[in-house]
Parts: sequence; C-alpha cells; structure tokens
Amino acid sequence: MDITQTFYDSMASQYDKLFEDWQTTTQQQADILEQIFWESGFDRSAKILDCACGIGTQSIGLAALGYDVTASDISEGELAEAQCRAADNGVTIRFERADFTALERTFQERFDIVICMDNALPHMLSHSALEAAIKSITNQIAPGGIFVASIRDYDTLLAEKPPYSPPYIHKTDRGQRVSFQTWDWEGEHYKLKQYIIDDAETLQVSKFDCEYRATRRAELTELLQSCGCRAEWKFPAETGFYQPIVVAKKQ
Repeated sequence: MDITQTFYDSMASQYDKLFEDWQTTTQQQADILEQIFWESGFDRSAKILDCACGIGTQSIGLAALGYDVTASDISEGELAEAQCRAADNGVTIRFERADFTALERTFQERFDIVICMDNALPHMLSHSALEAAIKSITNQIAPGGIFVASIRDYDTLLAEKPPYSPPYIHKTDRGQRVSFQTWDWEGEHYKLKQYIIDDAETLQVSKFDCEYRATRRAELTELLQSCGCRAEWKFPAETGFYQPIVVAKKQ
C-alpha cells in the first residue's frame, strides 16, 4: 500500500473534521459545480464520474441534486465512509474502487463529466505519473464531455514555499477543533503532515502523513491539450470554490 492510500485510509473516519460543517459543504460545492456544468452546456441528465471521491464530499451533493453519479477512489477506507454517508443522505451512487491512472480497468463506459476535486492530481509524484492519470481520465470522457478538477495555487506556492498552511479553527458543540498542515519542501515536492486537534470532551490529537508534487497550471493545461481537450481555468473569486478549477472540454 502506498503513502497516498495509507493517508486516506487512516484519515477516513476523521476527514469530515477538516470542514466546519461537512453536510453544508456538500451542498455548497454541488451548487458551485452545477453552475460550471450549466456554463458548459450540461444539465442534470449528465452522467458523472467522480474519480477521486474521498468520503463523497462532491458526489453526494451532486447525487442529491439529481445527477447520475458514479464514484471511485483508491482508498478502501474512504469508499466505505462514502457509502455510509450516501446511505445516510438517501442518495444512490455506484461506488467502485479504482486507480485514476488506470480507470479503463474498472469502467467500460464513458461519462459526460469527470471530476477530480480537492487537490487529488498532485498526488502524482512525477510528470509521467501525472501524464498517465490525465490520459486515463480523459479516455473515460465522452466526446464533447468535460473534465473538472481543482488543485492548489501552486504557481504562487512554489514562489513562496510556505512551511505550513493557515489553521482552520472550528467551534463545536463541545469545544473547538483546529486543523492545519506543515509542509517540508524538497524542490517541487513537499511532505505534508495533517494535524487535527479536537478538544471535545477529551483532547484528541491526530497526525497523518502524505506527499505531493506541486503541479503548475501550465503543466496540467499542456497535458490536457495533448489529450484533445481545450482547458480553461477558473479562480476562487469567480467560482466561490477555495482552489483554482480547470474545466477541460474534450473535442
């Protein structure tokens, strides 16, 4: 099991603690994505693949709006959590364990829309790994369909290479919860430690380790273009989403 699977398997039961209110976030992000879909000419009849679904933050919100959603992830722990949350929300989603660098092993069909949110692509630790992921993902998009993905603003972060992310402090019914990350940079790579501190009834401190490769927007744009997609970037001031989003239409 690689570091990415271990990271998400270990954090699955606590991933929702990264949000002030995970349930509200699913609704808000679904609304943001739906606006992007509409602007690209799609309505709720579109078939969607969320190829890095995690605990279902985007896929559950979209299914609640009426979309036909298939969701996949490499983490068995997060898939199990997502299935429970989908049931709790009364939505039907097809869940599959799949590596987004080899989606063709799991899916025969193509989708109108494929999404890959929350900085999942920079888990690819080399250009060749990222290229394999983009080829795999775009191969699952029907002609005229779109790929929607978000990554951190690495164009800015690579210039500054900050040693940590600003903490999120959320008040809870029984105290407060603080989450933050430390980043140890080595060139374009950084090793991340995710801390979650919860002082509900007893103090609980959790730490999870992972690694990312900072992916510039130009690199991702070029790979999408080489796979027959026309890419456009949208930024938080326009979308209301916390990361830059690329929308790539397959020709």
